[in-house]
Formats: sequence, structure tokens, C-alpha cells
Amino acid sequence: MALSSDPVSQFSSKESSGLISPAVHLEFIQNQVGLPEEAGIEEIQSYHKAVFLHHHAQDLERFQQLARVHGDRVAHLESRLTEIRSKLAGMDRLNTVRMDGELDASPGSPWNPWDASMFVAALLGIVTLLVFGVLNISFNLLESGLVTFTDNPIRAYLWAALLPVGALGVKVGWDSIQDRRLRDKYQWSCLAAGLAGVVVWVASYAVIYPTLSKTTKDHIESLSVFDDRAGGNAVTASGAKWLDTVIVAAQATAEVFLSAVLGIYMTLIYARHRPVRFAGNPFFTQLDEERHSLESSVASERIALADAEGSQSRLQNQLSALLAFAKSMYQKEVDLRRDQSQQKRALLDQISDQLRAQLQSVENGDPQSRNQLSRSTIVGESTHR
Repeated sequence: MALSSDPVSQFSSKESSGLISPAVHLEFIQNQVGLPEEAGIEEIQSYHKAVFLHHHAQDLERFQQLARVHGDRVAHLESRLTEIRSKLAGMDRLNTVRMDGELDASPGSPWNPWDASMFVAALLGIVTLLVFGVLNISFNLLESGLVTFTDNPIRAYLWAALLPVGALGVKVGWDSIQDRRLRDKYQWSCLAAGLAGVVVWVASYAVIYPTLSKTTKDHIESLSVFDDRAGGNAVTASGAKWLDTVIVAAQATAEVFLSAVLGIYMTLIYARHRPVRFAGNPFFTQLDEERHSLESSVASERIALADAEGSQSRLQNQLSALLAFAKSMYQKEVDLRRDQSQQKRALLDQISDQLRAQLQSVENGDPQSRNQLSRSTIVGESTHR
């Protein structure tokens, strides 16, 4: 701390280092040395406290108000946080899912070899049906001779891709039904449609198979100059076209519905062995998010409160240090004055002794002593002054 006779003009503020210290008024301290020690210390402390507050009262009050504001916010946020934590303590994080209108709280049975093999077999059946259907339908479309497919063969495969899409649509329809009875009826209806398509497919293929199984030699031998259209077993070109149409339609129907039924069967097998499912509780999730937000806000407010209280404490400690330093300077001045007084008193006592001795000599009639007495008197007057 610097010493100055003008504390206002010599005030220095160092924000970079955090030191804010007005100077000690040495002249005021020196003027108070003549007072009693207790009264002098009280006057000096009051004066320097006023000087310090003259410079930093605004900052000190601002930090006090900031500490009060942040303290109130922390108290409010902590009360709110305690309330939310008490609510979360009595609430479950997960809720049981409803399956087919009922709570899915019963655990499923463990997997066994039979169900596992049937699940895999159904999956292989779906893949086989869809791959065979897509390839067969696309080849039939390419062999039909339509310009649309012969010029762009990719269109035939895109048309054949309707089979897996149709099977998926049938499966989605079953998943959308919530009533178990309606689901059973839907499943059996799809199975009946698929089996009917298989029957029609096989029957139609059986009708045209004798003609397809003939060799070239058999076809040449069966040629005749007579056109016998009345033959019951003969299949005309027009009839063959219709049979091809029926075969393709029955094949597509069988593949779509049988694939959907196999998918439904896989779902049923999995439902018997899947684990119990839980869903997040929306009330718990909302309160938990609010808890995280409040914890973050409390942490921020605590940091702000610590900054405000730290700045307030820093100014108060600087005031205490300033008063202690001023008190020490006052005591130093008092000791210095006391030493000077003792030295003067000792010197005066010494001069008095010399004068007393010379007076006794003068009374005895010694002229040399008289001259020394006059010189000693002059020295004593100057020393007293």
C-alpha cells in the first residue's frame, strides 16, 4: 500500500490483478498522534473506512445484491428440485406394454428346437416362394411377346416385384387388427385363399401337362389332314392361352397369401418366446428432463453466487487490511513521538544537571564558571525551542 497525503488522488485500481486499494492518509495519521491511543485508533479507522467506501461502496453493494439474488434463485431451484426428486422416487421409469388389448406382463416360454426349426422353415419358405414367384412371373411376361417387356426386360421384374409387396400388404392388414377373433378369421381366410390358389394352379397345370409333355415326334405323328375340333382331350391354342393365364393368376395368388400366412406364423412363434416389453413412462421422462435442467441451473447459480460472494469477501478483506495497516502506521507514529519525547527529556535533564553544577560554582565566586553558565543557558534555551 502506498502512503499519500491525498487518498482520493492517489487511488489506484488494478482490475487485471484483482487489487483495489486506496492509499493510507499519512498526514491524517500524524495529526491524530496527539489524541489518546484508543480515540486515535477509532478516528483513523473511521476515516480510512470512509475513504475506502468512497471508492468501492457501489461495487460492494452491487456484489451484496448479486449474492442475495443468486442466493434466492438457488433456494427456489433447490426447493423445486427436491419436489421433482420426491415425485420421481414414487414413479416407475417403464410401463408394461399392452399387447392385443391386454397388459404384456407374462414372460414368454424359452425357445425349443421345434419352434426354432419351424421358425427357420417358415422363413425359408417365404424366401423360396417370393424368389420363385418373381422369377417365374417375370419369365412368363418376357415370353408373352409384349413389346413393353421385350424392349425393356427390367419392367418384367418390376411387375413381378408386386408379389412380395402384396404379401407384405396382407401381413400388414393382419397386424392392424387388434381383436384376436378377427385376427384368427383373417389368418384362416388368407390360408384358404393360398391353398385355393395352389389347387387351381396344380389343376390347371395338370390339364395342360399332357400337351407339354409330348415330344416333337409325338406332335408330328399326331398331325392329320382332318381337322377334328370335336376331340374332348384336345387343347386348342385359345384354350392354352387361357390356361396359361389361370396358371399365372393362381400361382401369384398362392404365393402372395401363403407368404403372408407364413409371415403370420413366424410372428405367432416369436410372440410365444419374445421377452416382456416395456415402454418409457412419459411422465417420468418429462420430470427427469426437468430434473436435469434444474440441476444445470442450480450449478450455474451456485457458480454465480460464489463469484458474487467472493468479490464481496475480497473487498471486505481489503478494507480490513487497509484499517490494520493504518492502525499499524498510527502506532508507529505514536512510538516515534514517544521516543522523541524521551530523548528531549533526557537532554533537558542533562542540561539541568550541568546548570545546577555551574550555579554552585558561581556561588563559590569562580568567573570561568560564570561564562560557562551563560553559554549553557543559551544552549538550553535553543534545545528547549
